[in-house]
Amino acid sequence: MDIAAILSDSSTLTPLALSAKVMAVAGVLQLTAGVPLAFWLSRSKGMFHNFVDTAVTLPLVFPPVATGFVLLFLLGRRGPAADLFGDSIIFGFPGLVVAAFIAGLPLLVKPVQAALKSAEAAKLHEVAAVLGKSETTIFLKVLLPCARRAIIAGTLLALARSIGEVGMTLMLGGNVIGRTNTLSLEIYNAVFNGEFERAAVLSSIIGIASITMFTALKKFSDAE
Repeated sequence: MDIAAILSDSSTLTPLALSAKVMAVAGVLQLTAGVPLAFWLSRSKGMFHNFVDTAVTLPLVFPPVATGFVLLFLLGRRGPAADLFGDSIIFGFPGLVVAAFIAGLPLLVKPVQAALKSAEAAKLHEVAAVLGKSETTIFLKVLLPCARRAIIAGTLLALARSIGEVGMTLMLGGNVIGRTNTLSLEIYNAVFNGEFERAAVLSSIIGIASITMFTALKKFSDAE
């Protein structure tokens, strides 16, 4: 097996660069949307809370291909969001980002939500409220530092989940060669075409990335 030739081939470099770009954008979106969402879920109640909480958690238990089909129905040309987005999301880079974002979001939201609902966070919130601090100040200066470990751990887990996403990516991205074939989809393509050595190399890349993130998470947890 000529590993150097496989790694230097454009058919490997293009999916690798695309996956890195998708992870970067999806990671920023998960962090900026997931933390405020976790804060809201930790403080809200009622039917709307239950609906949002279920929607966020569902990708953890619902088959990715089925989730991708639902998203394709919602975001496709004939879906309810067609008037707003047109066909600019599916079968393009935005579709890949949506798939990665949805796949990893619950792994960020749920740990942060649990941390913000902890007894320690509740006590700090109560003390800050008694001192007359606004909810925004409490969130930024009290609760975020309190949930720092959960935020970092959730972000790493979300990124690890996003890089390996296949089902939703296939539905929303379409596996268009040279355009939407991420690293995970390229492994499928290599196996389908009988290129097992190439599939092994690509799998090793994802494996190394996942192990690196797990190691960073473990070292961070042990350091605390």
